[in-house]
Amino acid sequence: MLKYYLIFIGAMSLITLILYGADKAKAKKHAWRIKEAVLLLFGLFGGALGGLIGMEIFRHKTRHWYFWVVNILGLAIHIALALLIFFKLK
Repeated sequence: MLKYYLIFIGAMSLITLILYGADKAKAKKHAWRIKEAVLLLFGLFGGALGGLIGMEIFRHKTRHWYFWVVNILGLAIHIALALLIFFKLK
């Protein structure tokens, strides 16, 4: 069970990282953007690690405090869930 949860977290983080990169590229071209709510929801529902990495790599959304809060909160939630699954299965 933990293995599948970690695969899910990894996939969501990769998708979130790609979304941050795509949004930054679109911002530079003054093109249609990905909604902030989408980025935040992906961060909260499994992609927090990718969101934090994307914020640093692409220097994107780093001035918005709520992106930091949501991604750190999401990361904490998913670490807690992984630990709960790990210890519940023993």
